Amino acid sequence: MSSSVPTSVDPGKLREVMDGRWAHIRRDARENLRDPDFLPVYGETMQEARERVTRAAKKLADSGRVGLGFPKEFGGEADSGASVISIEMLAFGDLSLMVKAGVQWGLFGGALELLGTRRHHEEYLRDVMSFDLPGCFAMTETGHGSDVQQLRTTCTYDPATECFDLHTPHQAARKDYIGNAAEDGRLAVVFAQLITQGKNHGVHAWLVPIRNGDGSPCEGVTIGDDGPKAGLPGVDNGRLTFDHVQVPRDMLLDRYGQVAADGTYTSSIENETRRFFTMLGTLVRGRVSVGGSASSATKMALDIAVRYGDVRRQFAAPGEDREIVINDYLVHQRKLLPALARTYALHFAQNTLVETMHDVQTAVHVHGEQIDEEAQRELESRAAGLKVAQTAHATATIQMCREACGGAGYLQENRLPHLKADTDVFTTFEGDNTVLLQLVAKGLLTGYRDAFGSLEGWGKVGFIADMVRETVLERTAARALIARLVDAVPGVDDVPMLERGWQLKMFEFREKHALEGAIRRLRKNSTTDGMAPFDMFNDVQDHVLKTAQTHIDRVVLEAFVAGVDRTEDPAAKVLLDTVCDLYALSTIEADKAWFLEHGQLTAARAKLLTATVNQLLKELRPHLITLVDGFAIPAEWKAARILEEEADRQEAMAARDAELRTQNGEDTPQGTATDLEVAPAQ
Repeated sequence: MSSSVPTSVDPGKLREVMDGRWAHIRRDARENLRDPDFLPVYGETMQEARERVTRAAKKLADSGRVGLGFPKEFGGEADSGASVISIEMLAFGDLSLMVKAGVQWGLFGGALELLGTRRHHEEYLRDVMSFDLPGCFAMTETGHGSDVQQLRTTCTYDPATECFDLHTPHQAARKDYIGNAAEDGRLAVVFAQLITQGKNHGVHAWLVPIRNGDGSPCEGVTIGDDGPKAGLPGVDNGRLTFDHVQVPRDMLLDRYGQVAADGTYTSSIENETRRFFTMLGTLVRGRVSVGGSASSATKMALDIAVRYGDVRRQFAAPGEDREIVINDYLVHQRKLLPALARTYALHFAQNTLVETMHDVQTAVHVHGEQIDEEAQRELESRAAGLKVAQTAHATATIQMCREACGGAGYLQENRLPHLKADTDVFTTFEGDNTVLLQLVAKGLLTGYRDAFGSLEGWGKVGFIADMVRETVLERTAARALIARLVDAVPGVDDVPMLERGWQLKMFEFREKHALEGAIRRLRKNSTTDGMAPFDMFNDVQDHVLKTAQTHIDRVVLEAFVAGVDRTEDPAAKVLLDTVCDLYALSTIEADKAWFLEHGQLTAARAKLLTATVNQLLKELRPHLITLVDGFAIPAEWKAARILEEEADRQEAMAARDAELRTQNGEDTPQGTATDLEVAPAQ
């Protein structure tokens, strides 16, 4: 199979298509985010890191780049998509700063804006944007991280004082892992159960002062420090406990629920569960930002590993003067290129997600339209699924890159240990990945997650399956293009594996089969006498998670296919098309056993699949550097010494070896790369 990829592709053309709708935000960051405080500092203490990151956050605020998502009348630009992209770009620097910024302007400021009303905006937003008012987002409790609906902190209204009584009833209800709490935060958005006139109206949010002007805790507030963590040393995570703290009535963020002076509760959303999901749904920007930031860290790790692998040499080939460049080894390409292909695929999927989020939120929060509940549910499901995919990919890929750089990858001076430690928590914050996969699956199974509290009615799952199969598979923006490609392929046997329609069909089949299988098992359980509702679902949990994973894979592939279709430069389009082939086929190869088990691959085609992936690796090997150049990461952001030193080291060694051969009349080294006898240390 000869390669169709041009020998030279302009990485600038790749960057153009990848930068997408908010290219100006990415360009501004590349040109102007150059302060040394924004980069990781190796070997600093936790306190030094906290002080530097707080200083950097203030500089960031002074630059005016933090208000993109806030209303124009308060100095922002009412551009929620731009705010997510700016966080993604910040994540190429020190991830502690990205998280600190995400807490201040995304979670704290975002909740104040989206859950509060005009009086809250007028009093606080400008100080939030300028970082004159550092704040916290106090949702998670030690005993409840994933099930926010069951938080134990209470806030009980007293008409006599027109205040709420905010209380932590026990240690499992303390607010934990709260960014900005240990040192800087002065005001917190606190989530608790709202109780008035003896009735619990579910989780709501309040603005609660936690520190006085001199930095001491406010009356009734106990502040603890979470101390050293595995990563993110510059973020001051802490714990908050409230002992009957009096919170004035007007500090309730009351966009979706109000309490009158006499204690009467009102809301435009009568159903408590629906109201809860609406409130949380407005905060989806944080989850979208975490996924995008994980991808930025992944790109940085791949950039370092690919460039290092292109100059680092090891083992000699017979007749060659110099040792082999490690990127030339098939096993090294097997590590780097499928990870690069998946990173590209996730990038296009993230771009699509950010555009959807921006359009949904702009319609409601800028143009004042009613919430489109179906669009909102779909947005939340995609955000959850892509957050899982991107953070899991970051964890696996950064570790792979660390190993691909050998001992050098273990040194802090080469960035990779920082990336590994700082992104580790991404798999569990802003939603634990396993819980989020269940959220995606429940969305697929019912389309109505707020009605999923009970497992009653599983006898109707056959109907639900038909409905979801139609709606889910029709929902991506690229559906018309995808349908055309799929329809062009008549079957699955003897179809060339580089046929895009065949690849799409394989992804679709796996998703539909997983969904139908999960529903069949749920239906069977629902008709089993004596089976507890929990067991009905728990018995099928493995199948449910498989359904979610296959759904995410298909959505990502379709976004990549659409991205290739939009590419105008012919050479860049062919290269991206080949990378897309690699993403599709390496994903199928990774689950080859399932496709064999379900009759979608014969043994012969399974072998052909592996051979085709290897051929794609050969085609893409010459373009490894071009592909990381496409990420367009400025050199000064990388902070990896091996990128500055390794090339010169290798050249000096080669020159000395050549000199010695000339002096001593020696032949070229033996072929240690091909010797069957290997020294024990190798």
